[in-house]
Amino acid sequence: MKSRNQLVLGIAAVLFLIVTVMEWMFPLNVVGAFGFVLPILLVATVRNRRLMVSTLALCMLVTFIGLFQPAKKKERFTTVVFNRIMVVCVLAGVAYIGVTWEERKAREEAARAALATQTEHLLLANTQLVELKDTLARSERLAAVGQLVASVAHEVGTPLHSIGWHVEALAEEPGLTSEMKKRIGIIDEQLNRVVRIIQDLLSSTRQRKPEPTWYPAERLIEPVVALMEPGYHAKGVALQAEVAPSMLVWADAEKIHQVLVNLLTNALAATGAGGHVTVSAATRSASTEERERASCTGRTDLDTIVTLVVSDSGCGMPREDVERAFQPFFTTKVIGKGTGLGLFLSREAVLAHGGQLTLESEVGRGTTATVVLPGLPENPTAS
Repeated sequence: MKSRNQLVLGIAAVLFLIVTVMEWMFPLNVVGAFGFVLPILLVATVRNRRLMVSTLALCMLVTFIGLFQPAKKKERFTTVVFNRIMVVCVLAGVAYIGVTWEERKAREEAARAALATQTEHLLLANTQLVELKDTLARSERLAAVGQLVASVAHEVGTPLHSIGWHVEALAEEPGLTSEMKKRIGIIDEQLNRVVRIIQDLLSSTRQRKPEPTWYPAERLIEPVVALMEPGYHAKGVALQAEVAPSMLVWADAEKIHQVLVNLLTNALAATGAGGHVTVSAATRSASTEERERASCTGRTDLDTIVTLVVSDSGCGMPREDVERAFQPFFTTKVIGKGTGLGLFLSREAVLAHGGQLTLESEVGRGTTATVVLPGLPENPTAS
């Protein structure tokens, strides 16, 4: 805008000089004085009243320049004066109309800009209102589900204890093979885990706060793989674990166990027969942001990150589903196959560890879930 105004003023100055020269050379030709209309109109577009008054004053002064020439006849002098007065009136009228017109345009532009700003604010407020409404609806649904889960948990507790007693009795039967004992051990371990979860639900409406310790990564992954392997085998999906030795994670084993089970369950649901799922663990240096996030665990000396990655070759998800994947009750599974709480609760558990859970997915090429946790590449000397 500033460069445009400078260009307009430059053109107006050139035109003013041209008309001034014509007035000096041909003082009795009043037609040339009407040329001052052009620089006046150009100056009006700058929308500066003070500049317009100065321009008009100069044009009026030069318009009467002919009067300083020697007049041969009195009649001619009187005619020149009358004509010049008419020209000055016309120039003043043009200046007034030009300034008024430009000021009205400026007011209209300002009103349109203010209306656009208000519209933008209204749209933003409406978006925030919709988000708050959705958040409130999710909170109400979570509260209702919490009450339902608490009542169901109370009723389920008794049969679970009965199942646990029968499992213990079965483990004492003679003639059990090592493979059978392994399976019974997994069943007993998972039953105990379910009982602990139910106790947490009954004791509080909030999840139990993690109690992290230094835990070997392979001992986090191997029990989960053993638990999920029969389901993968039945569907014809290969499940592979890749964990380097001597890798420690600052984690609550039960909480991360639950996270990995959710991730492997989702991977199995998205992968067809003949596909494969890989669970891997690796270490890398922590970024500044990751160190700050991990400091909430009480460990401020961590500079290593352990990543637990679950990668599948399944159907993948579109970008809009990935962006909504961590919202409570959002699920792409058919009714009865999922609640939409698995990823939401998993992320909450990982965040409570000072870590991060992310998803990367592409339709037709599978999904990769990455759990980022504080860790060490080898056994710590102190914990």
